[in-house]
Amino acid sequence: MFPKSLNRINEVLLKIEWNDGLITVVALESLREECPCAVCKGENIMGKLYFPGMKSFVPGMNELVSLTPVGNYGVQALWKDGHSTGIYSWEGLRTIAELHALDEENQKRYSELKT
Repeated sequence: MFPKSLNRINEVLLKIEWNDGLITVVALESLREECPCAVCKGENIMGKLYFPGMKSFVPGMNELVSLTPVGNYGVQALWKDGHSTGIYSWEGLRTIAELHALDEENQKRYSELKT
């Protein structure tokens, strides 16, 4: 499972078209909240959480600058606050997309609230 395309709809929403035909729209805020890096999620070594994660709340943290492919594995996000250590595997991105998908009505509401 992998995305055929990743496109920003506006400043706050990302549209993902998957190779199986599913289309999801996710708020960038949700994507950042689910950042898989050790700083955000902690590091699990042999079943023990050693670094519980340290969320920062700073201006620009939910503003996506770029998504860069990482091999055939996933994408690495660069956020406006400089955070760039999260690599979203295709499987992880699909999970996030399914958990946080916005329907058309909620896309409109979310966009109006955030822009």
